[in-house]
Amino acid sequence: MQLVVLKNLKELEKFANFFVENLPIISEKALIVGLLGDLGSGKTTFVQAVAKILNIKELLVSPTFVIQKKYPISNEKTCFKNLIHIDAYRLENGKDLLNLNWNEIKNDSRNLVFIEWPERVEDIFETEIKKIYFKFLDENTRELRF
Repeated sequence: MQLVVLKNLKELEKFANFFVENLPIISEKALIVGLLGDLGSGKTTFVQAVAKILNIKELLVSPTFVIQKKYPISNEKTCFKNLIHIDAYRLENGKDLLNLNWNEIKNDSRNLVFIEWPERVEDIFETEIKKIYFKFLDENTRELRF
């Protein structure tokens, strides 16, 4: 596991660029990335930075109340065609994801899926998912483990 300390938004954007540059060229199923950390630790801000790099024009906001948002990706540098942002904070367990077409989402290799609060729905994951841990250090500084 790697650790990085980010001291400002610019450094978070650089990390998001590193993340995008290291996405797989081809994928058999959706790439699922769990984002773990307290409220205000930078999870949504990270997804916003990734969306910007992937040329997503729509404003990306936390899907806390709608649970899931889907954004088309228009970047030829990646095999992914959709960014799906899920906030599982209000879900009871993985079964709640089934109502959101989870089986279709996870089996589509064109989907890049970010799940905030994945520990709430981890019972539905068939295999280990990628994880990024966010830790609030101070107003500007975050620690990320991945």
